[in-house]
Amino acid sequence: MITPPPGESSSAPGPSALTPSLIVSRLRAAGCVFAEDEARLLISAATSRVELAAMVGRRVAGFPLEHVIGWAEFCGLRIAVDPGVFVPRHRTELLVKEANALVRPGAVVVDLCCGTGALGVALAAAAERIDLHAADIDPAAVRCARRNLAAAGGHVYEGDLDAPLPATLRSRVDVLVANVPYVPTEEIELLPREARLHEAHRALDGGLDGLDIVRRVAATAPRWLRPGGHLLVETSERQAAQTVEIFATNGLIPRVATCDDLDATVVIGMRPEPNG
Repeated sequence: MITPPPGESSSAPGPSALTPSLIVSRLRAAGCVFAEDEARLLISAATSRVELAAMVGRRVAGFPLEHVIGWAEFCGLRIAVDPGVFVPRHRTELLVKEANALVRPGAVVVDLCCGTGALGVALAAAAERIDLHAADIDPAAVRCARRNLAAAGGHVYEGDLDAPLPATLRSRVDVLVANVPYVPTEEIELLPREARLHEAHRALDGGLDGLDIVRRVAATAPRWLRPGGHLLVETSERQAAQTVEIFATNGLIPRVATCDDLDATVVIGMRPEPNG
């Protein structure tokens, strides 16, 4: 961490001129709503004045804060986030909360479309001795997830949805979580600029109605879930009813969880028990 000397000022934004107040001013001028908080994080993350200047420049240019400082706070944990990788959102903490209620010690847990591996990290931190597996199609996300999940002993695979999962997991998974892309293609342009330009497009685009990947996950989940196992996906409030129908069509018993504070909606589907 570096501490710029108090009272330092300059009209040029060079490394020696970057006082906390100037950083806040530059961030606020660039449209950062929480400029003071972001300034503190940037100053804490930088190891030199030159690095701080570069980090402030990248943030002002529109790069996501998490890509600039290299981590995101999620469920009270610090998750490494590499450039270009989808940044975990706080709304997804509802998915973790709902999954935590279903995870038991020793449970087999799979995270599809894992991105940074944030869901797996959070679930492993809250549960005991889970057998954790994660997969993503993006090589950059896989590299990031492997770093994040190493301490939890998680296994991370590269490939399309469930394709790279080991066959030994079939009909053994207790909880399958999938924070799939669910933004309709035509609405991608309405997302914040930092997401549109700096996160992988395929981590955002859910197809014409936003539910293409949800359909694929719901169709494949029953082959992996044990009887009584659960699939959980995040979706939007307006997509929830259709997502429920997709789950039911694939033999899952659905329910919906919402959180107004997080503006979050999660659909949970259970694979029925035999004769259940």
